[in-house]
Amino acid sequence: MKKSLQLLAGVFMAAIFMIAATAASAQTTKDEFLGKWVNSKQFTLDVLDKMPDSGMDYKTDPGAMSFKEQIHHIGNAIVGISQGFLKGGDPGFTIDLATASRADLADYVSKCYDYGTSAMKALSEADGAETIEVFGNNVTRRQVMALLMDHSTHHRGSAIAYLRVQGVEPPAFVGF
Repeated sequence: MKKSLQLLAGVFMAAIFMIAATAASAQTTKDEFLGKWVNSKQFTLDVLDKMPDSGMDYKTDPGAMSFKEQIHHIGNAIVGISQGFLKGGDPGFTIDLATASRADLADYVSKCYDYGTSAMKALSEADGAETIEVFGNNVTRRQVMALLMDHSTHHRGSAIAYLRVQGVEPPAFVGF
């Protein structure tokens, strides 16, 4: 019986250490996150650069966003979510997508990422840890930052699929 209790206590302690180690290693600092954010910006601009002008209005389906709209949506979401949930102010820039050139769109998306970066950097540790309601969920502002990364990745992935359908080799992924 004593050996069973010792074994059970040992297993319990090992589980506690494993959970603590996992929790500690799963955390990403703001600086680490922002390093990946800069990478996300460049990858998005590289994807935009690869699409020929003839494919900018391509849609996979009549109800889907065009390639140009996918890229624009990434930027718009960064600004809108940063304003609404990351304490961002007026970005001071807009774009008319209907008349925008590729260069205009690249400049807009670049500014959107930079705006998001500024909003994220301005958050204190307390701001980042604050729980707020976002789309019906109670999450921290740090989770909102992760949402922005996930959202950008999702729509950039769609844009990459559009490249492939157009016979264009997408840019190589760079992890770090």
